[in-house]
Amino acid sequence: MKILVIGPAWVGDMVMAQVLFRSLLLQHPDAIIDVLAPTWCRELLSRMPEIRFALPLPLAHGELGLGKRWHIGRELEQDHYDQAIVLPNSFKSALIPRFAGIPLRTGWRGEARGLLLNDCRVLDKQRYPLMVQRFAALAFAAGAALPPILPKPQLQVDPAATRALKMRLWLADDKPALVLCPGAEFGAAKQWPAAHYAEVARHFAGQGLQVWLMGSERDAIIANEILDLAGRVPVLINLCGRTTLGEAVDLMADAAAVVSNDSGLMHVAAALARPLVVVYGSTSPVFTPPLAERVKVLSLGLDCSPCFKRECPLQHLNCLRQLAPSMVIAAVSDLLA
Repeated sequence: MKILVIGPAWVGDMVMAQVLFRSLLLQHPDAIIDVLAPTWCRELLSRMPEIRFALPLPLAHGELGLGKRWHIGRELEQDHYDQAIVLPNSFKSALIPRFAGIPLRTGWRGEARGLLLNDCRVLDKQRYPLMVQRFAALAFAAGAALPPILPKPQLQVDPAATRALKMRLWLADDKPALVLCPGAEFGAAKQWPAAHYAEVARHFAGQGLQVWLMGSERDAIIANEILDLAGRVPVLINLCGRTTLGEAVDLMADAAAVVSNDSGLMHVAAALARPLVVVYGSTSPVFTPPLAERVKVLSLGLDCSPCFKRECPLQHLNCLRQLAPSMVIAAVSDLLA
C-alpha cells in the first residue's frame, strides 16, 4: 500500500503527525508512506523512520498556486498512490491528491472539501479532543475506535552527528546542557519573559551546567536579551539562527533538560524524550500537550487564560509574568534529580 500524506506547515504539528505515520504502519506494516510538505520539513521528516520520501511543496504559506498544484499532482500521478491523507484543513491542501487521481482521498470535512475528498469525514470534537487524536483517526476506518494507547512521536538521532555538531559549534562535551527555547511563532502572548529565562539560566550556570538558547534566527533577539540580563556568563550560548532545524533536533537530543514555551521545539523535545518543563500562558495543554513521560507543565490558570490571543488583550501578560522563575527552577531540579 502506498500512501501520500499532505503534511502540516508547523513544526509542532509535523512532530505530532508522526503518530499518524506510526499508526498507519501498525495496521499496514509493509506500507510505503511519503509526505508532501514545505521544504523545511525535510530535515525533521528524515528523523522519522516511518517515512520513505519527504517530497517538497514549493509553495509559500497561504499561496493558492493552482497551476503549481496541478503540475505537482500530474507528476505524482505516475507514483500510483493508493491513498492520500490530507492533514491541513484548507480546500487548497486537498487539490493535489485530486489532481494526482489518487483513488482514496481522506481528510476532515471543511471548506467544501467534499468536492475533492471521497473519504470526507465529519469531525466529532468531543470524541477527539486532542489534535494528535484527530491526526491518528485518519489512519483508521471512519468511525473506528482509536486504540486506548496511541504511539508517541519518537525522533531518531545519530549520536555521531550530534558529537560532530558539538565540535563544530565549540560546545563543551564535559558538562550537561540545559536547553532554553524562548521563542514562539504564535506571538508574544506565548513567550515567558526574557528576565525570567535569564534567572533560570543564571541559576543553572551556577550549578555547573552549560545553557544553550535554541530557536530560529528571529529568536536571536530575545536570546541576546536573556544573555545580557544573565550577565553574559561564558557557559550561556546563543544558538538561535546558528543551526538548521535538523541540527537543532540533533543537539536537543543531548540535553539534560529543556525549558520551553508552548512551541514547535517543545514538541521536538518531547519526541526526543528529554526531561521537559513547559510554561503556558495564552494557550493550553488541553489540545496540543507535549507527548512524553518526563514533563512538567506550568500554568497559573488565571481567569483570563487561556485566551488564545497573539498579544495579551488586557496588556498585562500576567499569565506569564506572574509565573515565577522559582517555579521553573524547582521543576527542572526535580527532573534532573
